Parts: sequence; C-alpha cells; structure tokens
Amino acid sequence: MKNGIEIRWHGRGGQGAKTAALLLADVAFKTGQNVQGFPEYGPERMGAPITAFNRISSDRIRVHSNIYHPDFVVVVDETLLDSVDVTAGLKKEGAIIVNTPKRSEDIMEHLNGYEGKVFTVDARKISMETLGKNFPNSPMLAATVAVSSVMPREKFITEMRASYEHKFAKKPEVIDGNMQALEKAFDVVEEALKTA
Repeated sequence: MKNGIEIRWHGRGGQGAKTAALLLADVAFKTGQNVQGFPEYGPERMGAPITAFNRISSDRIRVHSNIYHPDFVVVVDETLLDSVDVTAGLKKEGAIIVNTPKRSEDIMEHLNGYEGKVFTVDARKISMETLGKNFPNSPMLAATVAVSSVMPREKFITEMRASYEHKFAKKPEVIDGNMQALEKAFDVVEEALKTA
C-alpha cells in the first residue's frame, strides 16, 4: 500500500487490542486520513488469542483483506510470543512493539530471527500506575502512534481526549487516568527512539 501504513495487533480477548485498533482508526480518520480498523475473530472468549488490523493512508484504501505484510506489529500480551508467529510477514524496515517489562534484547530469542526494530513498553505497569488496573490498550496505543509516527503527538493526545470524553461520558473519572497512560507510554517510546 503506497502512502500509508499497515499495523497488525496481537492480544488476548479482553485486553483491548481490538478496541485500540478501532480507536486508532477513529483518531486517524479525524486527522483527515483514510482508515481501516477491524478484528479477525476466532473463538470469541476471554483470553483467546485475537488479531486486529489497521490501515492508515493519505490515499483511498482499496484493499479489503487481512494484513499479511505489516509495517508494524503490536503485541499486547507477551505470552503470545511463544504461541503465535507475531513476526510473520513483518517488514524488516518496520518495527514490533511488545508489552513487557523486559528489554528489547531480552525478547529477541522469541522473535524468529526478526532483524528490524524492537520496542518494549511495560503497559501493565503504566496502566496500574495511572488506572489502578491492568488495561494495557491505552499505553500500547500511544506506543504504536509514537513508533509509527502516524500523527504528531499533540494531535493524537487532543483527539484521544475528545474520544475518551465521548466514550466515557458516563464514567468521567477514568478519562484522566487514560490520558496519563497515553502520555507515559509516549514518553517511554520517545526515549527509546532517541537510542534506536
């Protein structure tokens, strides 16, 4: 796909990977991009591996299939590294972003020889600090935007606040925690990008 990026998300049911992909599509659309955000359903149960996808482009998107050669892969649950080939088709010039407290070097053996960039974000820790619960999708969403440079940080944060205010209209107490989670994850990845 010219003038765009493709992202594949790997997570488990209930972790918010599908929601993160849909939020990213929504926010990118609001910035004037053409978007797709969709899940691939297998057994729909809590804890089962799930896959979700994003296409984001300045051009009209004419492809309507799963993504087999993504620019970026997001792994919301590191336990999937041993059971799912998360690097399948991942472009060498792209990157993989993994939710783990480990360093990039420490998970390389699980990446089937992938030679591109690897970023790690402890989304569990960030969400526990900001939300008091393990909701890794907000930190992983921010990490994905930071690594992919799909939009400027300020635009992303502004659009996400508007999105959360709509989504959590009946639970406004969770908005600030989610915003803090986005900011913290962005900080972690921006720091990593300086040394990448």
